Amino acid sequence: MLYFSELDIQQLSHLYKINLINSCSGYKSANLIGSISQDGKENVAVFSSVTHIGSSPAMLGFFLRPTTVIRNTYENLKETGFYTINHVHKNIILDAHHTSAKYDSAISEFDVTNLEPEYKPEFSAPFVKNAPIQLAMQFVEEYDIKANKTILVIGKVVGLYVNDYLIEKDGFINLSKAEVAAINGLDGYAIPEQRIRYGYQRPKELIK
Repeated sequence: MLYFSELDIQQLSHLYKINLINSCSGYKSANLIGSISQDGKENVAVFSSVTHIGSSPAMLGFFLRPTTVIRNTYENLKETGFYTINHVHKNIILDAHHTSAKYDSAISEFDVTNLEPEYKPEFSAPFVKNAPIQLAMQFVEEYDIKANKTILVIGKVVGLYVNDYLIEKDGFINLSKAEVAAINGLDGYAIPEQRIRYGYQRPKELIK
């Protein structure tokens, strides 16, 4: 087994280091975040950092790298207060990954990929058409991570759209049925297959 000390990691070449550290945490969710500026410019970008914050109220967070360069998603959601989270599925992986390219804010990723915007009643931000799970989000708050100048953005789920065949009787969303993708590192994509659910666990009674 290879061992990397903190000093070893610091001395690695830039690309090797970011690939190593981005993949060592394991598989991450693959989501497209859709937003629109106040003057109507659409934006969609892939994120691998969306995470569950709480169920009541329903809240999700995601991390943004330092805003020393223009971050269109961040600028848009701060302007309007709204954005969408859309699950990446098998058929759109290449287009979803291309949204990681740094386009000028005047260029919409919808225009340079086969991804299509979709609008829902009474919600301003664009969803990704045909995404099996789509979430309408409202910005709540943000936290500056001082150690590396990243930002944790927290939003409230104000609407949830799910293809009905994915929802099991207890409310569980079976992502494998929709061939939803996961991300390994920065650019490795996989389609996980659900094997089994074990259910809620309780402590065992100890035999004396």
